[in-house]
Amino acid sequence: MEKLSNDFDRRFSDLEENLKVIRGNIGEAAVKSGRRPQDITLLAATKTVPVEVINRGIELGIDHIGENKVQELCEKYDAYELSRCELQFIGHLQTNKVKNIIGKVTMIQSVDSVKLAGEISRLSLSRSLTTDILIEVNIGSEPNKSGVLPSALDELIRRIAPLPSLHIRGLMAIPPVNANAEETQGYFSKMYQYFVDIKGKKIDNINMDYLSMGMSSDYTQAIVSGANMVRVGSALFGPRIYNQ
Repeated sequence: MEKLSNDFDRRFSDLEENLKVIRGNIGEAAVKSGRRPQDITLLAATKTVPVEVINRGIELGIDHIGENKVQELCEKYDAYELSRCELQFIGHLQTNKVKNIIGKVTMIQSVDSVKLAGEISRLSLSRSLTTDILIEVNIGSEPNKSGVLPSALDELIRRIAPLPSLHIRGLMAIPPVNANAEETQGYFSKMYQYFVDIKGKKIDNINMDYLSMGMSSDYTQAIVSGANMVRVGSALFGPRIYNQ
């Protein structure tokens, strides 16, 4: 028990220091991009992170958290301190698991098909809810990776937009993990251009409020490129621990 307490004390301390550094980096990147630090939303990616540590982060002012796995989200759900924080889903979502998170999350960031959007719409409508979503773009056109291909983005958005109880709030992307800094910059720039182009079309039920891109290794680069939401996990909480 004492070891567990010491482990949490260390993680709490590390979290506080990491959060200060990340907020400082976000602020600098925001100013560099011509915006204010408060224009950027920090979403804490909490995959494998114990609820005790997550709730300590919320005490420190983290107001957006995101889970990657439906089962993990449901297991933690009752223990999250959500009175001061939004919970979002940021991982690949199977259609048959939508029912487990509708009403629990404020946004689903990984919508990439009409089928998935239709199920979110159907279940949201049945519960008299409106669910915010982001469209996930496979910006690197990688085989076997989730996300709509850039060439099909416009068509997908237009097919999803009329669905009831659904509100498209922006775009999300993850560049290829093996991309170098210059290539990553190119992917971020393309995403920002899609974001601006779609916003300019003023399609009903679509608000390009969020461009969610950038993680622990590249969040400052993403902000400079136009992101206004970054999903930071290991830089905030430390390396993921899978054998808890």
